[in-house]
Amino acid sequence: MRAALAGVLAVGVIAFMAVLGAMNPPRELGVGTDRLGPDRAEPVADYLARAGDSLSGTDADRHWALVSFTEPIAPPAIPAHSGGLRIGQVLHRVPIPGVQTPLVAVQVPAGAAVAVASADAAAWQVQDQLANTGPIDERYTRIMTVSISRLRAGCACAVGLVVRGTLPELRDLASANGIRAVEALPADAVAGHFAVSPLLPEHTETVIPGPDNAPVPDS
Repeated sequence: MRAALAGVLAVGVIAFMAVLGAMNPPRELGVGTDRLGPDRAEPVADYLARAGDSLSGTDADRHWALVSFTEPIAPPAIPAHSGGLRIGQVLHRVPIPGVQTPLVAVQVPAGAAVAVASADAAAWQVQDQLANTGPIDERYTRIMTVSISRLRAGCACAVGLVVRGTLPELRDLASANGIRAVEALPADAVAGHFAVSPLLPEHTETVIPGPDNAPVPDS
């Protein structure tokens, strides 16, 4: 009887899950393979043209878009470089000539204050990365340590944003001072399901990593 009862219960659970699945079908995630930003080794002129083309259209939907700056900016200037649009990510990278530093993407909720505070969050992310990877070598440790220190000091290290807006709003933002490029995804792209890599200010001709052979400063 116990075996028969267990079988009945199992069938009941399966039937309940089937009904629950029918009532709550999996949410369509839309675009899952998209990315924002230039491809490796892509000519900068080609990317700028491609980004401009992504803003064409007449739909009234809101789109996620990557905003790349002409030069790194300090945290207080972040809201002014968003065009008043909802900021979803702030991208930070400490600029040190001849030294490759980490790019840090900080997810932020709505509000200007949290976007401004994202530099400190970026510093914590770099610190966690250093703690998790350990001291790979002395140079790596120095790069990470200097990045943490400068981010916490409020350096001009924000290199881009991910924002959400309509195509007319994004076109207006693309023409603003200090904005180098705005690239939009299709309207069905879902937050958290696309990769982001900004056009860095030092990318002038081709998108390739710069040299990493200069001494790392002490602070």
